[in-house]
Amino acid sequence: MRDGAQLVYTLQESGQPGAPRLALVHSLALDHSIWDGVVTALGGGVDVLTYDCRGHGASSKPAGPYTTALFAADLRDLLATAGWGHAFVAGASMGGSVALQFAVSYPEMLDGLGLIDTTAWYGADAPKSWHERGRKAIEDGLASMIAFQQTRWFSDAFRADRPDVGEHFAKIFLANDLAAYAATCDMLGSFNLSAQLGSITAPVEILVGEEDYATPPEMARALEAGIAGSHLQIVPKARHLTPIEIPERVAAMLQTLIARKGGNVANRR
Repeated sequence: MRDGAQLVYTLQESGQPGAPRLALVHSLALDHSIWDGVVTALGGGVDVLTYDCRGHGASSKPAGPYTTALFAADLRDLLATAGWGHAFVAGASMGGSVALQFAVSYPEMLDGLGLIDTTAWYGADAPKSWHERGRKAIEDGLASMIAFQQTRWFSDAFRADRPDVGEHFAKIFLANDLAAYAATCDMLGSFNLSAQLGSITAPVEILVGEEDYATPPEMARALEAGIAGSHLQIVPKARHLTPIEIPERVAAMLQTLIARKGGNVANRR
């Protein structure tokens, strides 16, 4: 990155000339592996870039403050590193906020936008509540939060059926750098793009779990209302991390997004 930070990324290329390009942005305190099932379900025909955001996973963890503008600029620089002048961009939770910021800041680079389990604004009390979450991590440790996180992430049935998945992502969560986690919480607390939603003209698909109480369906409905031509899917019985719990459904939504752009993608290369 322009400030010396380094981002770890993976690039799965289809080998097909003119294939659509898709960049995926992960959720808070996790890493690019939340997309593994989605990438598998997408199959061939799409070039896919996943990465660990600044402050997360195996990427650099420089001191804050962090902003969604900074994270969106990171994605811009990463796309340039990969030789991508434009792409479809989709994100889950925090990643959706970053994707929204990217759409507003770099519309000329956006082929289409996928917003998954996310929001443009966490509400009037967000600065206080997000700051308190970051302080709790520092003062009480991330282990004090993991049971709460897992009930938010996954439905009861999924946690019972796939305890291995819960264990995998618990390890990633617990390995977070505390200062970077707190800086990212403050970033989300200050995030508000509600007034800029109307400026997005690219195709937009929105998906949320019916039982998501981190970014509930009413937040997704606000996105749909604010972005002309956007389409919303509310998935019964799913919670906050649908890319992990129902990757096939998320992949299908992304294929719909790509299809909406059609043959114009190859022509933009």
